[in-house]
Amino acid sequence: MATNITWHEGLTHSERSALTSQTGLTLWLTGLSASGKSTIATALEQHLLQKGINAYRLDGDNIRFGLNKDLGFSEADRNENIRRIAEVAKLFADSTTVAITSFISPYRADRDSARALHASANIPFIEVYVDVPVEVAEQRDPKGLYKKARAGIIPEFTGISAPYEEPLAAEIHVRSDKCSVEEAVVQIEEYLLSKGLISFKA
Repeated sequence: MATNITWHEGLTHSERSALTSQTGLTLWLTGLSASGKSTIATALEQHLLQKGINAYRLDGDNIRFGLNKDLGFSEADRNENIRRIAEVAKLFADSTTVAITSFISPYRADRDSARALHASANIPFIEVYVDVPVEVAEQRDPKGLYKKARAGIIPEFTGISAPYEEPLAAEIHVRSDKCSVEEAVVQIEEYLLSKGLISFKA
């Protein structure tokens, strides 16, 4: 850990929000593989952008192939993966962007750490539990990952050979087996509007 560094004060989050007329926040989508997290996150990002709200999605494609390409899927690597994502999401949110993260993030402690990191900077953190029974996720299995996990090809696969710790008090609970992607986007949007976290430009 570097010790010869000094924090340089700049604009505060509230000052940036006043200048951009937007409140930055992080929407943390968590759930099993094939729960629909990435599909919902993609649709939500597009919807918010079309409404004039600056938003950016972080997911396995733009994180695992870049920033975190040095990490595997052991518990230690998963922890570090989420730690880095939380830091990046906080930076996006601090810039007054709506950061939308879409990761399994199976451990409560890691998600709690991400929440605490945002709280320390007074940045809203909204946990979105994209909930689906593992049986339904396994039936979907668009990338064939569950099949490989059952065959032992993929070790430590969440929901099969590795645990998923469900959120205990997520701000938003999406049952993706009982609603459409569009309905999920509306559910998230309505929550953000009700809390005054977003507003649409006239």
